[in-house]
Amino acid sequence: MTDFHSPVVWILLAAVSYFIGNISPATLVGRAYGVDIHKEGSGNPGTTNVLRTLGKKAAAITLLVDILKGAVPVLIGGSLLGDNGAIVCGSAAFLGHIWPVTQRFQGGKGIATGFGVLLAFDWRIGLLCLACAALFMVITRRVSCGSIAAAVSLPVFMAVFDRTYLIWALVVALIVLWRHRTNIVRLARGEEPPVSFSGKKKE
Repeated sequence: MTDFHSPVVWILLAAVSYFIGNISPATLVGRAYGVDIHKEGSGNPGTTNVLRTLGKKAAAITLLVDILKGAVPVLIGGSLLGDNGAIVCGSAAFLGHIWPVTQRFQGGKGIATGFGVLLAFDWRIGLLCLACAALFMVITRRVSCGSIAAAVSLPVFMAVFDRTYLIWALVVALIVLWRHRTNIVRLARGEEPPVSFSGKKKE
């Protein structure tokens, strides 16, 4: 009988979760459209760049897969190892998305996959962070503002609902803010471009 609390199982699940995080729907969708998403627009393999470059349909597929990349490892880890297992597997997928070895460690900024992790771990925190992101995106018409707002609000909501993982939430928030450092600079300079949610479909 398998001992699911064996260190080997933890390491195996974390490794599998990391490689799930390595899956790059933006790259795959880009190839389907005949483009290298890393060389288009901002070069970031994320939903926003796909929306600007390839349109709404491609962006929706990218977003859905990125969310599932975060949610599925959490659900598997949680079912086998409890809350700590959920956090470990979710963190591995999150890091695998941001720093994927299969993409020379050039990944996305972690928002969609992080949302998937939060939604599967505690849907209340996930939806509240989503609400903050949506509010700031609507007000500013800049996706980066929504992403930054979600990151900043994460530790606050975690402190309200589950202080056990507050340090983890702080670390995740700092990673997301670090990944958005160029956006923060552009926002400070007034140079961050607004996004059109109608999308631009590349022919």
